[in-house]
Amino acid sequence: MQVIDQTQRRVFNAEKVPASEKIVSLFEEHTDIIVKAKRDTQYGHKINLATQIDGFVAYLNIEHGNPSDKVLVMPVLAAIKKDYGCVPVEAVADGGYASQTNVEQAREQGVDRAVFNKRCGLGFHQMGIQRKTFDRLRNFRAGIEGNISELKRAFGMGKATWKGHDGFCAYIWSCALSYNLVRMVRFSSG
Repeated sequence: MQVIDQTQRRVFNAEKVPASEKIVSLFEEHTDIIVKAKRDTQYGHKINLATQIDGFVAYLNIEHGNPSDKVLVMPVLAAIKKDYGCVPVEAVADGGYASQTNVEQAREQGVDRAVFNKRCGLGFHQMGIQRKTFDRLRNFRAGIEGNISELKRAFGMGKATWKGHDGFCAYIWSCALSYNLVRMVRFSSG
């Protein structure tokens, strides 16, 4: 019935149907529409994750809908503080998370240096850092991209194959757990 309603609204009434009301898959109804800036539209779920300095996945959340990255910084810090009892001294995130509010709120939570790999309108002084610190943390962020690439390619996180929303969530969490276990073995044997 929702497919018929959606079709009637879009095709016959020329109405713009909000993404949250659209069905984009008849087989996986939980699928969200993900629009990434100027890139192509993707379908699935937005995964928000954070890693420790040694590459272990320290935080993972499967988001609902397509929330702006800017609103996802503080939930990560709050979860890390809850789980680990403290926040990192330094934190670096993708440019999509960049905002002066996030810098200020991160400082209030105890993060000394909050940096975004693309400054997106924020100067070094606004982030409270020097160029040398920015470059060092940006280079560290490049390593995080390597971890994400490994999660997608070697551990299959790029395309979940288990059906239904619960299957999707279980698949993503199993990828992260497997990744952390393999990383643990690498550290203990090296």
